[in-house]
Amino acid sequence: MDTICDLYLSDKHTQHTWQAFLEQRGITNFNAQEVSTIDQTIGLYNADNQLVGTGSIANNIIKFVAVCDRDAETKGARFNQVISELTNRLGAQGIFHQFVFTKPAYIDSFKYVGFQLLGATEQGAILEKGMPNIKDYLAQIPKFPAAKKVAGIVMNANPFTNGHRFLVAEAAKQNDVVYVFVVNADVSLFSTAERLQLVIEGTRDLPNVVVVNGQDYLVSFVSFPAYFIKDNDAIIRYQTELDASIFKQQIAPALGITARYLGSEPLSHTTALYNASLERILAPDIAVKILPRLTNGPQVISASYVRQLIKTGNLSDLDGLIPPTTVTFIHNNLLTLQSRISKGQNINGN
Repeated sequence: MDTICDLYLSDKHTQHTWQAFLEQRGITNFNAQEVSTIDQTIGLYNADNQLVGTGSIANNIIKFVAVCDRDAETKGARFNQVISELTNRLGAQGIFHQFVFTKPAYIDSFKYVGFQLLGATEQGAILEKGMPNIKDYLAQIPKFPAAKKVAGIVMNANPFTNGHRFLVAEAAKQNDVVYVFVVNADVSLFSTAERLQLVIEGTRDLPNVVVVNGQDYLVSFVSFPAYFIKDNDAIIRYQTELDASIFKQQIAPALGITARYLGSEPLSHTTALYNASLERILAPDIAVKILPRLTNGPQVISASYVRQLIKTGNLSDLDGLIPPTTVTFIHNNLLTLQSRISKGQNINGN
């Protein structure tokens, strides 16, 4: 009879054994971004006290799952035992909606235990289980069946700038309805609630714009786990292509979206790669429209530059970079924002 035990990866010997077990099964990515987010790890041991299976939980994500056995039936039973234990532990925490990121070869295994496929690429796939699921998410978004031209924009808006505003306004001129999805991830200087409110206030005068919280389905692609992929370039391709596939396979058909708007990326190599992936995957069903980045004189308007000005307190230099609603928020909350930076909040990146 196989037995479930907790594995404490803070113990070097335990982590070495766990890592060696996974490496033997083709999982070799143990960078800090993948491992540091783990909340719990379990091990499955046989009667000879040998590790024969493992799985981990990171928030509501199941990852680092692997089992071994030459007999397919026993291997399937062990897989089911590991997943059942992890889902039960999540349920005990009140987490009834779970995701798993895995290799395409294991899609059917996760479907067998109740997971539903959200998106897949050649490198990996994302599946979900529980409630509320993507159908529930899409059901609460307003629909416009009579609209002939519907577009989508996904943005972090950290914070909402005149560049973001330009992109939304141009899309609004060219379409009957524009959905603006705000990334739902509290890892930025501005919280999700703050970013969402800034986008709502900054587009309030555009009647055909609908601002939506991206929830778990329109997130920053860099947050997608990629523990089962070795090469860094392959990781970027997987993460960007998976993000695009979820949008194409789930979001766009439900809302009638036929175009997605992006800003050109002269400043970010990674985001430029992301834009290229979107063009490749969304076409021909969804037109990808890339607009030139707005400038303020010689300065390309970027949220990262705005964050640097917040850090230094040079608010007079914000003129022309952000809408009045964002200006007001920053002035009213400057000390709070600077305190977050002083406590270690990363303000680099996009």
